[in-house]
Amino acid sequence: MAKKSTGPSHGLHTALGIDIGGTGMKGGIVQLGEGKKSGRLLGDRFRIPTPQPASPEAVADVLAQITTELDARDRAPAPASPVGVDFPAVIQDGICRTATNIDPSWIGTDVDGLFSERLKRPVRTLNDADAAGLAEVRFGAGRGVQGTVLVITLGTGIGSGLFRDGQLVPNLELGTIELDGIMAETRASAAARERDGIDWPEYAERLQRYFSYVEGIFYPDLIIVGGGISKRPDDYLPHLTLRTPIVPATLRNNAGIVGTALWALENLPTVSA
Repeated sequence: MAKKSTGPSHGLHTALGIDIGGTGMKGGIVQLGEGKKSGRLLGDRFRIPTPQPASPEAVADVLAQITTELDARDRAPAPASPVGVDFPAVIQDGICRTATNIDPSWIGTDVDGLFSERLKRPVRTLNDADAAGLAEVRFGAGRGVQGTVLVITLGTGIGSGLFRDGQLVPNLELGTIELDGIMAETRASAAARERDGIDWPEYAERLQRYFSYVEGIFYPDLIIVGGGISKRPDDYLPHLTLRTPIVPATLRNNAGIVGTALWALENLPTVSA
């Protein structure tokens, strides 16, 4: 059985978090710290459609628009405070390494550097599934769970986040693994269910195959399912038979924003003496 660990650090803080998606970029002011009020948005999200083509410069311009809007709100953090941004790619030390679902021009881009220069303040980026998972582990369905927690987001593709005793193991790409000679996300993503026009029981069979496989690799203490279908857990979770407890995410569409804001505060740049 999973054990309990300590929660977020003491004190309350606010930070900006921005989620970059394929069709929309949305941001919010996030309350962070410890207690019931932590891990929530202060006010409404602000959304602007993702530019097309979503080139680095075009995305940076929209990011600046969102930040300007959030900075003008009453409960915004200080203008020079760090901003967290999640991104649908592998991010390694601030550098974009893959472009499965984004413009290929991003590969090799110093995303942290680009966004920091555009906003004139520190920006910290991370993979979008990692951001959502971080929020769930610290403030949502995985809060206080010690051991191995696997967060799987089912949407256009399959995102994944792996946590050991609350610590992120970044850039786990479990949507691209092959099952029966087919990339997993082409059959088991939420988009695949809609594309193929299958009902929930049939879709659950695909999820069973997928979750059984990843369960056998990681032997997690908890699996959290995120993405849009986390709103409808009764349609598929009762059809799954796993050793591991599996639960829906609780932060839903705000998870990415919350996770990136937390990431920014906990990964502040080091200042040389």
